[in-house]
Amino acid sequence: GTAPTSASPCSLPGTEKTPGYWNEGARRRLELALALQPVERRAKNIILFMGDGMGLSTVSAARIYQGQLAGGSGEDNVLAMETFPHVALTKTYTIDRQVPDSAGTGTAYLCGVKANAKTLGLSGAAVYGKCHTAFGNEVDSILHRARLAGKSVGIVTTTRVQHASPGATYAHSVSRSWYADANMPKDALREGCKDIAYQLVHNTDINVILGGGRIYMTPKQTPDPEYPDDPAQNGVRKDGLDLIAEWLGSKEVPEPGRRGAGAERCRVGVSHRHHVCSHWQGARYVWDKKGLDEVEDDSVSHLMGLFEPKDMKYELNRNTSTDPSIVEMTEKAIRILRRNPNGFFLFVEDDAHAGGRIDHGHHSGRAKQALMETVMLDQAVARAGELTDPSDTLTVVTADHSHVFSFGGNTLRGSSIFGLAPKKAKDKRAYTSILYGNGPGYSIRDGGRPAASLPAAEDKDYRQQAAVPLESETHSGEDVAVMAKGPMAHLFHGVQEQHYIAHVLAYAACLEPYAAEPACGESRRASHSPRCSSQPLLALLALCVASHLAGG
Repeated sequence: GTAPTSASPCSLPGTEKTPGYWNEGARRRLELALALQPVERRAKNIILFMGDGMGLSTVSAARIYQGQLAGGSGEDNVLAMETFPHVALTKTYTIDRQVPDSAGTGTAYLCGVKANAKTLGLSGAAVYGKCHTAFGNEVDSILHRARLAGKSVGIVTTTRVQHASPGATYAHSVSRSWYADANMPKDALREGCKDIAYQLVHNTDINVILGGGRIYMTPKQTPDPEYPDDPAQNGVRKDGLDLIAEWLGSKEVPEPGRRGAGAERCRVGVSHRHHVCSHWQGARYVWDKKGLDEVEDDSVSHLMGLFEPKDMKYELNRNTSTDPSIVEMTEKAIRILRRNPNGFFLFVEDDAHAGGRIDHGHHSGRAKQALMETVMLDQAVARAGELTDPSDTLTVVTADHSHVFSFGGNTLRGSSIFGLAPKKAKDKRAYTSILYGNGPGYSIRDGGRPAASLPAAEDKDYRQQAAVPLESETHSGEDVAVMAKGPMAHLFHGVQEQHYIAHVLAYAACLEPYAAEPACGESRRASHSPRCSSQPLLALLALCVASHLAGG
């Protein structure tokens, strides 16, 4: 469920009007801050949550929305990610753009170098769209380095798994749009560049891959298992490769007695709508929630789940019986990955504009969709916290960039986040608190701006008004937050460049280029031996204080 909201003025009449209420609350927070000690051991596990497009205005509005969903006034609600003790801001510009995209930023926070917009896993020497500039300019992600170090690794996303953000964990591409070979120009194919779906299967041995993107994995005219009668959802590959079957076949030897024919049956199973293709020990492919639920955590070392032909559906539109939520995918990934005694790295993306769907919601000017995606990402953050130990797991929540999304209008305490400003505008027409600087919400009717009204403005697909007409709302260029807890989380402080994130993650987990640091050998030995830690007790104490704060 959602986090409890702190007491609102409605439930505690008069309490907030006394200085003691604020003074006592601040004193408790001060005591927590004074007791806070950095965790200076190295991290066995790393989880990086990335809200695509989740700028500070989105986090603030989602906090209020989550609190209101739980019956509170919302403003004093606390998201799970907001309980993390260490916070920094990061500058999101790319080498060539003041206002960035998700590919250039993904390369920064995952690979540790700033890059050009629209390029993935390549240094700034690579030129967008020019295949030959990729060769020799590849940069490796934290996920790739973690796998080389013997950790299990995974990606979870509500977008297609070939999308820019997850793509930066494994791909090297001069174009973020080269999802399949069918999306590439002939000269790029001739020069030897590979599409992103191909690289997903061939570049890095990824243990868990959960998201959308089936259409890019199978040959042209392969019917989709979920929408077999819709030719628009058929596979698109021109090279005839069945990348799902290739991935399964590369992971483990077939079960005894299935050699040779087993691979063929598995290939048939993939394309003929079986829930689970189970002919390989340790590797599974699933395409719906039923298949995901049937996978036993301890029976697989590798799991690929592709739940839509392209991006997954918004949470508010999701069919809960056929498509898993980001919370369910995150839990399954952690349960599989955490069995590795060397630890794991997990990347989890939700798109606030609907890409991770937070991002997609904003691009389409639909704030309610974007904010619900943010609430769901926060639920995944909370669930991950229950499944891991803060003494050995560094958990980081950040965004790749922000959006031209704001809420204002002098609204009263407890007003619906999707509601109207209390006074009309200069044109004598009502307007919503939430507005966009640009996007598809721009509208002129009868020579003026149409008045906003309820209940229309509360609808999940309502488009808030925008100042400038664009087909798709744009990103914005202000800094975004990084929230962190666990080993080395204190290194996230101040205002940093975005590529600093990857360096902290590498340092914390003893990955290249920091694997030879003096403390790393000691940390590897410690991760294999039991130890008594006071961290869980400290975490419990913090939780107790937090719940006490929420009540007061």
